[in-house]
This record gives sequence, C-alpha cells and structure tokens, in this order.
Amino acid sequence: MEQLLAHLVGDYILQTSHMAENKIRSMPIAVLHALVYTLPFTLITSSLPALAVIAGTHAVIDRYRLAHYLVITKNIIGDPIHWREYLTYTGFSDKTPIWMSVWLVIITDNTMHLLVNYFAIKYL
Repeated sequence: MEQLLAHLVGDYILQTSHMAENKIRSMPIAVLHALVYTLPFTLITSSLPALAVIAGTHAVIDRYRLAHYLVITKNIIGDPIHWREYLTYTGFSDKTPIWMSVWLVIITDNTMHLLVNYFAIKYL
C-alpha cells in the first residue's frame, strides 16, 4: 500500500504541468520528474540502489514512452493478421475508442512503474 501511495503522490501530485508536457521531449526534464517522483519513496526505503532503480527506470519509461510501445507490441502479437492497424499514433486500431486507448496506455504505464518499484524495494 505504501508503494502505491508513494507512486500516486510522486507521479500525480508532485508532477508539474511543465514536467508532464515536456518529459517526453527532454531527458533533463524527464530526469527532474523522476527525481521528484522518487522523493516519496525515501519514506519507504533507504536503499540507494532501490531509489536509483526507481528514479532511473521512471525517467526512461516516461521519456521514451515505453508503455506506448508495449501496448503496440501487445496488440500486434494479439492480432498478428491486422498488425498494420496498430502502427497508429495511439497503438490501437481505428475501431478502438480514443478514450479507451488513452486509458489503457496510462494503466500500462502505471503498471510498469509499480512493478519496477515493487521489485526494487523488495530485492535491492
């Protein structure tokens, strides 16, 4: 529960509009967001390797929109006959409502962060 709360505070409450809008365009802004994101995790662990993994992976996942590419890959594997349909900006076919594609990418992004955070805190 503490990890989920730290994630929510770091990714939603502490993230500024400037960070949210520019982290995919600028690695320095992605790193700044990742460092700010990691602050609540210092209340959970004092492990420097865990905190470094949390910050580093957060910057990379956000900067390079890895959740977006994971969704595209998942959809292509799940429907290989229509793979070209998933090479759109959203990663979904034209039949998928835009609201659903946006939320599935957001949920995938959050799941990726939560998984990394869990394993970093548990094993580092």
